[in-house]
Amino acid sequence: MDMTNHEYLLTGSQISCFINLPIAIGCKKLIRLFMSTNTGIFRKILNRFILKFAILVFQLKDKVSLETLPKFANQPKRIRFQLPRIISNPEYIVIGDDVKFGPGCMLKVSTKYPGSWMRHPEGKHISQTFNPIVVIGNNVTATSNLHMTATKNITIEDDVMFASNVFLADCSHGYFTADVPFKYQGLQNIAPIKIKSGAWICQNVVILPGVTIGENSIIGANSVVRTNIPAKCIAVGNPAKVIKKWDAETKTWKRIKKKVNIKI
Repeated sequence: MDMTNHEYLLTGSQISCFINLPIAIGCKKLIRLFMSTNTGIFRKILNRFILKFAILVFQLKDKVSLETLPKFANQPKRIRFQLPRIISNPEYIVIGDDVKFGPGCMLKVSTKYPGSWMRHPEGKHISQTFNPIVVIGNNVTATSNLHMTATKNITIEDDVMFASNVFLADCSHGYFTADVPFKYQGLQNIAPIKIKSGAWICQNVVILPGVTIGENSIIGANSVVRTNIPAKCIAVGNPAKVIKKWDAETKTWKRIKKKVNIKI
């Protein structure tokens, strides 16, 4: 879903190009020099140099990742947002302290649709404008490849934990007719998403528009969340359904045998 207005496209390959290319040229010459000799001492020196140099490169990449973070709507402290990453319109993102996002994460916040990728070459597409806001609380973590698309509002409360490859979007592509390519039909089903504090979102989960996930709930791997999930529940499947609920008296997870309708 291409909805970006301007993006911070600082990828690992780009960083490697700036950092590693001149170094690689120098290393190649050194390797040829040392490999031309058969003495063990030169090989030991080369191995130590390569090891120390590799450590230095990794440290430098972490520094580059930090120094090239865009300006968000606030001034978060002690955040890590590893490369590669995509962040669009960071001025619409409020991000808490001690947030840690692994490589491959994308925060795509759109003020208009379509972006450059989705435009019809002759302008035969639906155009829309938005006033989005994304709020990410303190101590939120994402292992890698979190993909968040916002046109209205996405709120992630404190201490939420994302596994890898989680997708959440507060909108979907329009499919009003099958006679026009869908990317030219604009966006629909625009509704806010909220993930409450302490929730655990497991691998490959998809969260659809309008969903609220309750406090300290767990969404099992490969689930598609279409409706609200109550607090302190475990939900799995497509569509995700509650299979267990925390029992405060026994301090155990109790299996749900029948369909539940619990207010959040």
